Amino acid sequence: MAFARSRAGAAPTGGDDMLSREDSRRLAELERQLRRDDPEFCVRMSGGLVGRPAHRRGAIVSLILTAIVIWTAAIILAVLGWWIAAVIAALCATTVASTLTYRLIRRRADSA
Repeated sequence: MAFARSRAGAAPTGGDDMLSREDSRRLAELERQLRRDDPEFCVRMSGGLVGRPAHRRGAIVSLILTAIVIWTAAIILAVLGWWIAAVIAALCATTVASTLTYRLIRRRADSA
């Protein structure tokens, strides 16, 4: 069977060149052996990352950017003389930064 490359990996295209049962069995055995011998390689080749998954990296980056934007807004509000709004924005930015720090510390403790 022919395969086309897609985001989810190899997908059958419905060709007539299918493997024989013996070849399929051999291929399955080779795949099992490779997964057993080198799981990190299999993860990399399937499109995944060995370290942090992409959605977690995205969450960390978004938290950093959110904290920077809120702190910038707090400074602008303080310069304009809106002290109460500046304090509220600073507290929000501190909460975001604290959440980020907590997540990073917890993740390092889990991976150790």
